Amino acid sequence: MSLPKTLTIAGSDTSGGAGIQADLKTFQEHGTYGMTALTTVVTMDPENHWHHNVHPLPIETLKAQLDTALSTGVNAIKTGMLGSVEIIETAAAAIDRSGVRNVVIDPVMVCKGEDEVLHPETVGAMQEFLLPRAAIVTPNLFEAGQLSGMGALRTIEDMKTAAQKIMDYGARSVVIKGGKQLEHDKALDLFYDGTTYFMLEAEKAKTSYNHGAGCTFAAAITANLANGSEMKEAVTNAKQFVTAAIHHGWKLNEYVGPVMHGAFSRFEKSSIQEQTIQS
Repeated sequence: MSLPKTLTIAGSDTSGGAGIQADLKTFQEHGTYGMTALTTVVTMDPENHWHHNVHPLPIETLKAQLDTALSTGVNAIKTGMLGSVEIIETAAAAIDRSGVRNVVIDPVMVCKGEDEVLHPETVGAMQEFLLPRAAIVTPNLFEAGQLSGMGALRTIEDMKTAAQKIMDYGARSVVIKGGKQLEHDKALDLFYDGTTYFMLEAEKAKTSYNHGAGCTFAAAITANLANGSEMKEAVTNAKQFVTAAIHHGWKLNEYVGPVMHGAFSRFEKSSIQEQTIQS
């Protein structure tokens, strides 16, 4: 038996809900064989309101991990937290060396619970080195505002403009996660393939237990691509998967509640409505 191989180049979330932990759980749920190349280890301080501390790994350690994973041959690659320009350049070189075209760029810029870009200089590096290699980019509203240079995005029209600006850097498609942050009665994501805009709708979850949702969504797209799905199908199915995970999120402690990565296979499947909107 052989399984499709998925590689995540990302940070480790010690609390288990996001980062490579979320990626591996999601890869497993989709029947792919997950591998990792750690860029950083993120810890949380229980004595200081769960404040996040970021511990970068040496660049040579990252390169050795990439050599290990790529030597096996991989079907799809996802990037997550890449905390420096050097790490971004290293990830880009590894993508080129792999020959993989199923590349999902999740442009992580902040830790959950934090509200500032971890390393502002990495935005330009993402634009230069990652977006041209991306089969799809999966920013949230904040990240899309940074990558597009537009700042705060507040409307669907803003999202459409930002999607095109991100595509202009060379990405082959983009999905902007509006989620519950957009002022709408549904959880909205905008998918753009360079030709048509599609709005994906789901019921908003009445919960704040959504830690790891962005990582999980991007990882689900990655696994779907590794399994042979076309991009639109990969995104739509990933939306169903993460919607179920959010709706069944649970309380870890007084500070955070992660999504439930196994919810889609264990509970009633979520309903996603797709709507094509005019360019």
